[in-house]
Amino acid sequence: MRIVVIGGTGHIGTYLIPELVARGHEVVVLSRGERTPYQDSGAWRQVELQQADRTAEDAAGTFGRRVRDLQADAVIDLICFTEDSARQLAEALQGEVAHLLHCGTIWVHGPSTVVPTKEDAPRTPFGEYGIQKAAIERYLLTKPQLPATVIHPGHISGPGWAPLNPAGHFDVSVFKKLADGAELALPNLGLETVQHVHAADVAGVFVAALANRSVAIGESFHAVADGAMTLRGYAEGVARWFGQQPNLTYLPWAEWAETVPERDAAATWDHIAHSPHCSMEKAARLLGFRPRYSPLETALDALAWLVENNKLT
Repeated sequence: MRIVVIGGTGHIGTYLIPELVARGHEVVVLSRGERTPYQDSGAWRQVELQQADRTAEDAAGTFGRRVRDLQADAVIDLICFTEDSARQLAEALQGEVAHLLHCGTIWVHGPSTVVPTKEDAPRTPFGEYGIQKAAIERYLLTKPQLPATVIHPGHISGPGWAPLNPAGHFDVSVFKKLADGAELALPNLGLETVQHVHAADVAGVFVAALANRSVAIGESFHAVADGAMTLRGYAEGVARWFGQQPNLTYLPWAEWAETVPERDAAATWDHIAHSPHCSMEKAARLLGFRPRYSPLETALDALAWLVENNKLT
C-alpha cells in the first residue's frame, strides 16, 4: 500500500515508519521538519519526506487537498488536535482513501469510573485537549462513507525523552530523588493511577489496525500497556530499579501543590484527575494485538535512556 503519515518523525513515527517499510509499504511522511526520529533506522532512506506546516495550510484551507493529491491508499494522522482540522482532512479524503487512521487519546474518557475502562464507555472529557479529541472521534466515526479508525494512546513513553514521573509531572529531579534514596513526597495517598504505553506498542496498534482493516473501520481502540500504575507503585518500582528502598511521604493535595512549581502542579492535577486505567481487550480480540511492554517496563526503558545519555546522573 501507499501510506501517508502526517507527523511521522515523532514518538510514534520513530517506531511506526520502519515497521511500515519492513512490511513492504510505500511511505510518505509529512512533517514540519523540526524533529528527527528518536532512533536511527535505515528504513528512513526508503521514505519520501515532505515538509509541511499543517497549521498554516489548514488556515489556508489547502492541507486536506495536499494530502488527497498524494493519492494514498491509507492515511495515518498523528498530529490532529482540533475538530476543524480533522474535518478539513476528512472531507478532502472521503471517497479517495481506503483507510484513515487518527491518533486520539485515552483522555477522551475523562475521569475513570469503572475500570478497566473499555472503548465504549461514556465520554465525559474535561480540558481542551480531551474535549477536542472526543469531538474529533465523534465526527470521524459517525461520518458516512469515511473508512476511519481512531487509536487512543495512553502516556507515550520510550527512549529519547523523559517519561511522566511518579509524581505525575515531568521534572526529572523526581527520578534523581528515587535514585539517591532521598525522600519523595506524593500527593494524597499516592493511589491515583497513570497509564504509560511504549511508543513501539502504539505503533503496533496502528499496524494491526491497518492489517485488519475490515474489523478496524468504524472502531476506536486503546493503545496502552496492560494495567495502570499507582503513583506509589510507580515510585517504588523506580526506586528498586536504582537499588534503593522507597522513601515516600504523602501530603494532602493543597499542601503538596505548594511544594512544586505551578506548572508541575497543573500537570499532576491533570493526570491524577483522570487516573486512567484502560482495557486492551478489544485490540486483542479484534486486532490480535497485545502490548509487549508492561507499564513499569515502558517507563524504565525511557529512564535507562536518560541514564545512558547523561540526562540523569
